[in-house]
Amino acid sequence: MTTLVKSNNFPSLRSVMEDFFNTDVFNKPFTNTELLPAVNIRDEEDRYELEMSAPGFKKGDFKITSEDGLLTISGETSTEHKEEKKNYTRKEFSSSSFSRSFSLPDNIEDDHVKANYQDGLLKVTLKKSNKSLHNKKEISVD
Repeated sequence: MTTLVKSNNFPSLRSVMEDFFNTDVFNKPFTNTELLPAVNIRDEEDRYELEMSAPGFKKGDFKITSEDGLLTISGETSTEHKEEKKNYTRKEFSSSSFSRSFSLPDNIEDDHVKANYQDGLLKVTLKKSNKSLHNKKEISVD
């Protein structure tokens, strides 16, 4: 199996998987990282499958890039509602954004990374290869 740890600055796919199974959420202090979308990662024979919970977003709200062995997923959305009546005006708005980065193993085919967003779940498929090259690429969300 390929070692997934490449950088001390960003979590590797393996460390995210290990943290997911070794976390006691009731004994953890509140941190900003808890506001990040939850991620599940599966290591399949020919690919990695990353699933990110991101309800309330649209396909166009995501930016996914793969560069020099680093997968970065970010999203930003905002809503605004304005109601005007004779004696009052009500205006409500909200915005939300996030960015998560993961170190990738050398055997990922940058040209075969695919993303799909449906029903609040972003799925990113990273195809494995015998190659060990990384290029810069922006991935479109279908």
